Amino acid sequence: MNLLNDERLRTWTLRWMALLAADPEDQSAWLTGRDLDTASVVEEVELVCRISEGLAERGVLAPEDTRDLQELGRRLAELTAADRAGLWAESLVTDRTWTEVRTLARRILRRTTGDWRRPLPDPAA
Repeated sequence: MNLLNDERLRTWTLRWMALLAADPEDQSAWLTGRDLDTASVVEEVELVCRISEGLAERGVLAPEDTRDLQELGRRLAELTAADRAGLWAESLVTDRTWTEVRTLARRILRRTTGDWRRPLPDPAA
């Protein structure tokens, strides 16, 4: 990959980590007016997790971040079809997996940016 694509993928990864790391209240506020289903979120984050290895190989992500992203992916892979059904806003408050995902996303952001608190991504991004 070229550097521009790698930086774009890194930015995309950090945007997802910011959304996953946010406090539940902030996530709920961000989701207001959006019918984002859990399955779509899981698919996007699983893709982030899959590309992380290549980013680490090219020095764009630290190996520790890749390990945490792989763990995050394993947590999401454990979600059943029933867990993936419905709106993410509902799943955030009922499924403990999202608490574990939040912890991993925060750890990645602290290492990568120095703080897990990040602006939530623009919905159009």
